[in-house]
Amino acid sequence: MHLDLPTDKRYYSIGELAKAFDVNASLIRFWDKEFDILQPKKNAKGNRMFTPEDVKNLQLIYHLVKERGFTLEGAKTHLKEGQKKTLDKFEVISKLESIKAQLSSIKNAL
Repeated sequence: MHLDLPTDKRYYSIGELAKAFDVNASLIRFWDKEFDILQPKKNAKGNRMFTPEDVKNLQLIYHLVKERGFTLEGAKTHLKEGQKKTLDKFEVISKLESIKAQLSSIKNAL
């Protein structure tokens, strides 16, 4: 999944992430409560500010729950049992999808 987010930021608001993932901010708030892997900071107003690491973890949660159909409990268990392995696989899949998209655009340009 490719997110349309600036890569030079240290923190992302919940609104930016909701738009990038095409979900409601309430879902991201819910996932924040449910998944210990997410550790957003809160600013002076109490708004969640997500780091690039949180964004990666959100992508992984999104992948497991929305794309692979895991239940929340199943996703939590999966993350706890094989977090490193799952993250590595997910990063490989993401890179391959990015390469595929680039190759498709090159093919269409020919």
